Amino acid sequence: MEENINVLISGAGIAGPVAAYWLRRAGFNPTVVERAPAPRPGGQTVDLRGADRTVIERMSLLGRMRALSLEQKGFAYVDKRGRITARMPADAFGGKGIVSDIELLRGDLCRAFYEASLSRTEYLFNDSITRIEQDDSGVTVEFEKAKSRRFALVVGADGLHSTVRRLAFAAESDCLQPFDLYTSWFTAALDIDLDGWFLMYNAPGGLVASARPGRGTDETKAGLSFRAPALMYERASRLAQEEVLRKRFAGAGWEVDRPLAAMSQAIDFYFDSVGQVHLERWARNRVVLLGDAGYCPSPLPGLGTSLAIVGAYILAGELSAADGDHRVAFPHYEERMRPYVSEAQKIPPGGVNGYAPMSALMVRMRALSMRWMTRWPVRLLAADLFTKADAIDLPLYQSLDLSPTASSVPAFDSA
Repeated sequence: MEENINVLISGAGIAGPVAAYWLRRAGFNPTVVERAPAPRPGGQTVDLRGADRTVIERMSLLGRMRALSLEQKGFAYVDKRGRITARMPADAFGGKGIVSDIELLRGDLCRAFYEASLSRTEYLFNDSITRIEQDDSGVTVEFEKAKSRRFALVVGADGLHSTVRRLAFAAESDCLQPFDLYTSWFTAALDIDLDGWFLMYNAPGGLVASARPGRGTDETKAGLSFRAPALMYERASRLAQEEVLRKRFAGAGWEVDRPLAAMSQAIDFYFDSVGQVHLERWARNRVVLLGDAGYCPSPLPGLGTSLAIVGAYILAGELSAADGDHRVAFPHYEERMRPYVSEAQKIPPGGVNGYAPMSALMVRMRALSMRWMTRWPVRLLAADLFTKADAIDLPLYQSLDLSPTASSVPAFDSA
């Protein structure tokens, strides 16, 4: 392995801490820089399915994830009066349907990965990268606050609007494919009778409102999405984004007024555009992209968590197998991940129109298609939509330390 074994990872969401965990086991010294002042709390519910469960099991964390999992009955569409028009139970498709049999809050998932990596990873919170300069022997990185430092490699795991990608690869406009869709998520105490279901409501004009159970009985995970051309709402202030949502959803029906009234009090308010990231290469010399930064699939196919977790494992595994030589490891990382990413980025039938229909007729047709999905023979075709997370054979890297570490992982309070 090269003399400099220090690796900088930008982003402490899902991909970053998982990469730190495995890079340490590959013999590197990882440092994670994160713009937020601490691990981000809250967030929506994410599922674990397919190959990512295998990676988590190899981290000795699958039992912990099951313990953190939320009880949910499944997914259902409702009309403006709150009546269920179609539903898919959590046990549909062997627990791999829209709501899987392991669903947990994003904040809990991130915290578990952070805790697993913490004992052997340096974290720089409340800071970000401002400059990346590569040469034959390493990478010099400048930060907003910390002094410049020297690293062997830099990993960009900093999301859809990646700073590393912008500094070392391409402008966002050259690699981000927008879907003309905006979405917002936040946690609130809403008096909505969910009865354990993830409920979604569509109103004509491409409006989507959802509510799903949170950790406590008084906690609801709310979502609001709408279709609009790329107007850069994601760069506006939070107050401006809230006003856009109020105007778009005014009088939309169902229980929409409740999240609109509560969102200004949410501590985890999130608002962003929806799109996919496409790049011809995920590595440039000593800088490599991981997760949403390199190949965001968007929430529509819903496999961003799987790609982040699996990608982090493959990246570290290939570096370990190549004895730290990035010139060998990075091409192998892309070779293994590219087919998986291509499959994960395939948009479900209907695309944005299926998720956010523009007409009342299409809203009704979408509910009808949901009712048929769990019936023969449509069930056989629909099953393929929920098996993409398994579309990769995970190598068991002999050079990667896979010894159990569950007992060394500190406990944490999921509340």
